[in-house]
Amino acid sequence: MWPSDVDTAVFIVFASAALYAVLMALPFMPAIEVGLTLMSMLGAGGIVLVYLCTVLALSLSFLAGRLLPTHYVAHALGRLRLGRARKLVEDLEPLGAEERLRFLARSAPSRIVPSLLHHRYLVLAVLLNLPGNAVIGNGGGIALIAGMSRLYPFPRYVLSVCVAISPVPLFFLLRTAF
Repeated sequence: MWPSDVDTAVFIVFASAALYAVLMALPFMPAIEVGLTLMSMLGAGGIVLVYLCTVLALSLSFLAGRLLPTHYVAHALGRLRLGRARKLVEDLEPLGAEERLRFLARSAPSRIVPSLLHHRYLVLAVLLNLPGNAVIGNGGGIALIAGMSRLYPFPRYVLSVCVAISPVPLFFLLRTAF
């Protein structure tokens, strides 16, 4: 690479990172391939960049879900003829986080769901790392739903995401170290 090309290369790296963050924040968008490519191409610096972009993207998607008005979600579910889901969203709207947990645990159809609600941070981490999570919206969709649920306080959510997404960057860091 010539010295005159450095500015272009830096621009391409940061544009790719920004594209990765936008794709990762959107539900049902397969962004992990861009992140893996950046980590492979850029080494340790790229691994840290992708990790930070992933945390940022999932946080933005979570906040978008938190800010999405509940009546819009209920209206969209009604238009899709999902009456029970619409009613559930409307019933949960006025409740606080603890009241939501009690309501969901009480009205859940199986014995497993209350346990999943009790361990919701672990469930979030598993869902984010689950192969094939594209079926449920990829990372952006999972983060959006977590924000819409209002069951996760933002600081705890960010901490959970930081821990949950760390295995892949750690693997790449160890691979580049040896």
